Amino acid sequence: MQMQQLNENGWAKTYLIYDEVSAKAAIIDPVYDYVEHYLATIEAMELSLEMCIATHTHADHITGCFTIAESLGCEYVMWHSTPSLGVTKYVSETSKLHLGNEPISFYHVPGHTEDSMLVVTTNHVFTGDFLFTGDGGVGRDDLPSGRMKAHFESLRVMAELDGELLVCTGHEAPGVEFQTLTWNRANNPVLKMTNFSEYEEWQNNTTAQLGYVSKIKVALPANLFGEIPDDIPWL
Repeated sequence: MQMQQLNENGWAKTYLIYDEVSAKAAIIDPVYDYVEHYLATIEAMELSLEMCIATHTHADHITGCFTIAESLGCEYVMWHSTPSLGVTKYVSETSKLHLGNEPISFYHVPGHTEDSMLVVTTNHVFTGDFLFTGDGGVGRDDLPSGRMKAHFESLRVMAELDGELLVCTGHEAPGVEFQTLTWNRANNPVLKMTNFSEYEEWQNNTTAQLGYVSKIKVALPANLFGEIPDDIPWL
C-alpha cells in the first residue's frame, strides 16, 4: 500500500492511500478547506477513489468526507457507533475492506472521541487524534464524547499491532517526522505510562496549555449533521 500526505499547510494531516496495481485509493481525514486540491491530485494520479475515511468526529475542522463522497460517488466510512450523519459505510473490528488486494482493518480506540478508530494497512497505522508522535503524546480528552479513562484503557490496543507499522497521526507540528510504532513505544511518554493517575495528570496539564478549540462551534455541528454551513469564518 502506498501513502502520501496531502496537506501543504497547517497541522492537520490528510492521507491518500492507494494500491499501485489496481489504482484504487482511499483518502483519510480530508479537510473541507482543501477538497479541490485533493480532487485534482486524485485525478492527476489517475486513481479511482473508493472511499473517504474519517478516523473520528473532528472538532477542529470540517471534514471533507461527505463533500468528496457526494462528488465522486464513493463510500464515506466511519466507526459503526459514530453520531455523524452522512456516513454510508460503517465498520467494526470484524470489518476488512480492500483497495485491490491491499487490506484495511479497523480498531476501536475510544477516548479522544467515542467513535475514534485506528485504520491499519500492511505498513501504516493511521491514528487520528488518538496517538501523536513522540513527545506529542495523545489527543485531548476534554471535547464532546471524550473520556479520559477510556483513552487510557484503549492504549492497550497498540500492543496488538506490529511495531514496524509507520504511525501516521491526525496532527503534527511542521517538520515532525513520522516514526514506527516501535520507536513510539520507546519515545512517546504516554505509551510508557503504567497507571491511570499518571495519564490523568499528563492530560490535565496538556489540556490547560492547549486552551480553547477555536473552530469547534462551526466544525462540530457540520461534522455531526453532514451539512456545510453557508458561512465558514476562516474561509
